[in-house]
Amino acid sequence: MDLCPQQPAPLFTFGAIADIQYADIDDGFNFSRTTKRYYRSSLQLLRNALESWSRSAVRPDFILQLGDVIDGFNKPSGASQRALDAVVREFASCPVKVHHVWGNHEFYNFSRRQLMGSPLDSSLYADRRPKQGDIYAYKFSPFPGFVFVVLDAYDVSLLGIPESSERYNKAMNLIKLHNDKEDLNCPPELPCHSRFTMFNGGFSQEQLDWLDSVLSVADEKQEKVILVSHIPVHPGSTDYVCLAWNHEDLLAVTRSHSCVVCYMAGHAHSGGYCLDTGVHHLTLDGVIETRPDSDAYATVSVYPDRMELTGSGRVMDRVFLFS
Repeated sequence: MDLCPQQPAPLFTFGAIADIQYADIDDGFNFSRTTKRYYRSSLQLLRNALESWSRSAVRPDFILQLGDVIDGFNKPSGASQRALDAVVREFASCPVKVHHVWGNHEFYNFSRRQLMGSPLDSSLYADRRPKQGDIYAYKFSPFPGFVFVVLDAYDVSLLGIPESSERYNKAMNLIKLHNDKEDLNCPPELPCHSRFTMFNGGFSQEQLDWLDSVLSVADEKQEKVILVSHIPVHPGSTDYVCLAWNHEDLLAVTRSHSCVVCYMAGHAHSGGYCLDTGVHHLTLDGVIETRPDSDAYATVSVYPDRMELTGSGRVMDRVFLFS
């Protein structure tokens, strides 16, 4: 009897989840009131993902949490720490490392100084990080020949920093060049400028230079690099309103190196994907806008020539071939 050849084992596997935005409040809607948000049940969907990964025959080597782990609605009611504690307890049940990305909702609840050294600061797993200031960026290598780089998409922003600081004033001057609205969370009318809102941010030149140096080393070593951040940087992977302020600068860096194979983000809850010059740009669907009877997480198996993403619930399966 002929036997089907066995699928070779992956080099390593990781899980990914985005935009949990937990809050112990009743369901609501997004800002345009077009999509329902399930604040309380998002914690159960996180639990579903963690239990699935723990039961899996091939357990993930680590988890990527792509930002917005609790919702900004916690802040006005003084529930920020309580909500974070609830989410951290769930992640504590996971037997593998969790790499946390910081999104806008982290900064709605906590200052940048408060996040440094908090349970959401996973830079202790870093092989290397920028020397400048408090940029939350670092690299790690889960397997020889593969490098992950966590990037800080709010390094330049109005969030999480004192309004009296020079850094805040510089970010305000930048956003005001493109957005003249009284409420800076309202996007400008011009689609090409709609990303200049308070809920987005950008990458400083210091961080871009650091990334360029990391990628140069990876080029020399012929390593494959996966970039991870909260905000998408390619217009083909999201709506313009959800792009990083200076997404073109980040793309210019990635396009100048042959090592980058993927950029993973959250932020845009409906997800998205595109392929650009050999780089797969994935925006993972958000938990917060996922029905309680569904799921939204991914398990990614990495092989020498590809990554295979197995989606759960509203996250679709994908194969990312390495060029």
